Amino acid sequence: MRFHETIHGVYFDDLDAFHILHNARYLLLFEHAIGSFWRHLGWAGVLDFNTNPDQYHLVRANSLDYQRPVIGTGQVRVRVWVERLGRTSLTFGMRVMPLDEDVEHASGRRTVVRVDPETKRPCAWTPTFRAEIAPYCAHVEAEAGQ
Repeated sequence: MRFHETIHGVYFDDLDAFHILHNARYLLLFEHAIGSFWRHLGWAGVLDFNTNPDQYHLVRANSLDYQRPVIGTGQVRVRVWVERLGRTSLTFGMRVMPLDEDVEHASGRRTVVRVDPETKRPCAWTPTFRAEIAPYCAHVEAEAGQ
């Protein structure tokens, strides 16, 4: 299973009064890493649901666990992969780590659901998307009828 990893700066205004990365900033780091992942797959620029209907998805849930604090300014690595690809949903796994160790500062999950642009109801990911994202998936559920 592949993963996508980015390096992000931690700046003074990211820190709380104790000079520790503020808890809300972790979610922003994950957001940036997932955006980088989508760009890596070619989803850069203006969204076009007619040529790429899988771009229309909404966040269903986020969860974060904090293992050890990021103290002070510097850089961190943020790793994302797909834990599960369902018929209409996708769950990312995420980790924030220092540059020089594979230990977690924080880990989390984000679930997104593909929805129909008009009805806003869940709909299935396209076969093209499923094939493109499969190398990044730890678990792929079979589509209905397979």
